[in-house]
Amino acid sequence: MLAPLLLLWPMSVVLTWLVAQGIANKPFDRQLGELTRLLSQQIVLQLQADGTPRANFSLTRGTADLLQTDETDTLYYQVLGLRGEFLSGDRHLPVPPDEDRGPQGQLRFRDDTIGGEPVRVAYQWVTLPGAPGGPPALVQAAETLGKRSRLATEIIKGVMLPQFVILPLAVLLVWLALVRGIAPLNELQQRIRHRESHDLSPIDEREVPEEVSPLVRAINDLLMRLDRSISTQKHFLADAAHQLKTPLAGLRTQAELAQREIDAGQTDPQSLKKSLQQIARSSQRAARMVNQLLAMARAEDASQAQTHQPVNLARVATEVVRDFVPRALEKRIDLGYEGPATGERHPPGLMVQGQPVLLRELVRNLVDNALQYTPEGGTVTVRVVDDPFGQVVVLQVEDSGPGIAPAERDKVFQPFYRALGTNVDGSGLGLAIVKEIAQQHHAEIALEDANLRLRSGILTDHGDAAFGPGARFTVRFAAAPASDDNPTPPSADAHD
Repeated sequence: MLAPLLLLWPMSVVLTWLVAQGIANKPFDRQLGELTRLLSQQIVLQLQADGTPRANFSLTRGTADLLQTDETDTLYYQVLGLRGEFLSGDRHLPVPPDEDRGPQGQLRFRDDTIGGEPVRVAYQWVTLPGAPGGPPALVQAAETLGKRSRLATEIIKGVMLPQFVILPLAVLLVWLALVRGIAPLNELQQRIRHRESHDLSPIDEREVPEEVSPLVRAINDLLMRLDRSISTQKHFLADAAHQLKTPLAGLRTQAELAQREIDAGQTDPQSLKKSLQQIARSSQRAARMVNQLLAMARAEDASQAQTHQPVNLARVATEVVRDFVPRALEKRIDLGYEGPATGERHPPGLMVQGQPVLLRELVRNLVDNALQYTPEGGTVTVRVVDDPFGQVVVLQVEDSGPGIAPAERDKVFQPFYRALGTNVDGSGLGLAIVKEIAQQHHAEIALEDANLRLRSGILTDHGDAAFGPGARFTVRFAAAPASDDNPTPPSADAHD
């Protein structure tokens, strides 16, 4: 607040000086104009012997006294005839330029110099009676600027001297007003500064100035969102610790059991092999849990959204299916892909804008979830479908497993939630990762029954496997703009 006040003060001085100059000029210009008109009345027209008119000027005693009464400034005058000839006055007074001539009979003013000294000049072009169409005579009166400067200085002093008193008083009043106005803000600052780091309760808006109430409401909204985020993270960490505790406890139990058997002198290879197998399964489960936790953290990383690029979703799907073929064969599950072919002979198609690593993780978790819940002899199909209008690209993963009840379809996307009635060994993070990645890519995800018709599956020990109600996960991505040289490749339908 002090800086604008100190800046306005010199601006006020300049403006005051300009206004004072205008005020000082007016009365003296009026007096100089009256003198010019009085001089113009002293010009008379006379006819010469040859009949041509000639201007004649005679200065009366009263007019001459007016030119000598000023003791401060010097007065000059000049009278020029009809042909510009000098009639009376001061020869060295400059003649006005042609562009400043103006209409005849109009009194005009200008600033000029005489002998290097600035003067104020009043001049008038006079049309003489008896020569209405003839050339006019010129009358000029000039005056030095002593009285004008003195009057302007007096005006500036009269205006600026009170400002030297008013300005410090204004600064003091502004300072006191700001100190009083900022006092509630200082109190608010101290209350926030003395808060505990875990205290995310809203700030009381009733004890803050009205001007900062919107800011306090915004801070309260941020605190509320931060509290929800921290609570979610705490819950996530607690669930993750609980889930990791089970395989780690199994590892410890099997290791201690094997150690006791060795200490007791029991060296049964089958018993040791069984303990080692349990240790291996527990370590695999813990490693899988850690990998999914890392994938969840990577999916929640907002910086991943800045690395989006065109990705061939069909190619990602076929590569993921190819990676899961050994596991599908081990469980005797018919794992297949339906969609555009992506071999070397075909150009890429079905492009989406996204992060390649996260999209691969999304497909992997959907296929892994389907293989986990599909019984032996079932079918899992990964399907990529494009929109005829080029607006969306659809990814579908369907299985012939037990399906998911409608009441649980929203819950299965929550971290560490597993559908009731299943004995599948999983962490409950796969679908949560899928949802997080889909949201980051602005994709829509839907879950419904597959409603597959009964048909032959892989032969089991009990004959053909019939399809169950199954589950179909559908993810709709916005299609990336297709280039002219990348047409959609032909379709392929393959099962292992």
